[in-house]
Amino acid sequence: MEAIVPYLNFNGNAAEALAFYARALDGKILHQQTFGESPTPSSDAMKNKIMHAAFQADQLTLMVSDCPPEMAVTNGSNISLSLNFKDPASIDKTFAALSEGANITMELQDTFWGARFGMLTDQFGINWMFNHDKEQK
Repeated sequence: MEAIVPYLNFNGNAAEALAFYARALDGKILHQQTFGESPTPSSDAMKNKIMHAAFQADQLTLMVSDCPPEMAVTNGSNISLSLNFKDPASIDKTFAALSEGANITMELQDTFWGARFGMLTDQFGINWMFNHDKEQK
């Protein structure tokens, strides 16, 4: 079995979310296709919306799409993405970047289980968890 690839659905702002994640996570958009570029019939309102896109930052891969109005999603209520870091500088940098416009639910902090950990819901309603396991002495 390969790694889980989270698939994120948006209510019309997938392109904006992809651009933000590429900047905040130092990643890149591997490919994207709008409903208008696909052979599937779509309404005029959906022509420029993302039908499917893939994003990658280091070993993290996400896939995203916009949902048609009749299939609207509730932002952030059904998924959390857990990011694990090898060093404290990386967790601090990424937490700060994704904090832009976010609701921080737990500031980055040292925990009783030997990790630096924090949580936030980003400006697009996606829940993120940040973890850096400290070296055991």
